[in-house]
Amino acid sequence: MKWKKVLPPVILLFTLLVVLAFIFLPIHKVFSFTEYRANHPEIYYVKMKNEQEFQIRYVHSIFLTDVIESYKVTDQNAIQLLSMQYEDIGIGLPGYAEEGQTLSVKNGLYTLSFEHNIIQSFVLFVGDVDADLAFRYEGIETDLKEYLIRGKSYTFRVQHLSFYQMMKGVKING
Repeated sequence: MKWKKVLPPVILLFTLLVVLAFIFLPIHKVFSFTEYRANHPEIYYVKMKNEQEFQIRYVHSIFLTDVIESYKVTDQNAIQLLSMQYEDIGIGLPGYAEEGQTLSVKNGLYTLSFEHNIIQSFVLFVGDVDADLAFRYEGIETDLKEYLIRGKSYTFRVQHLSFYQMMKGVKING
């Protein structure tokens, strides 16, 4: 008889704890773009699925040709730069490989590959020019200039967000 009075509040408390944990525990793995040097930074994100590789494609400001940077997410949620592909060499686009890199040229396309270039995050500047800046993940290319504010910088990283943080942030279709 005593258990019948105690059981409903215990079940209610347990259910409440599970719901709060779901809302506030950072369990959702995302690619995040967080406003850099802002008092109240906005978080833009793409929810990660199974694929660990992604690309950022942009138009080089001088040569006006595509540059494709390929990355991989490590087991520790760091970012490993795999390669850069580009058509011209010059400022920011080397014509040679340094230690830990290899450069190949095929059909006029340069591919600079990196052996162990692992970072935790990087800052991405969204220029106020009409040039492409895209994020490619799982076969979907998303125009970042549709979501991110031109003229601002964003810290890009892989992180875990809670459901609450995701609701406050801006989901990027991807």
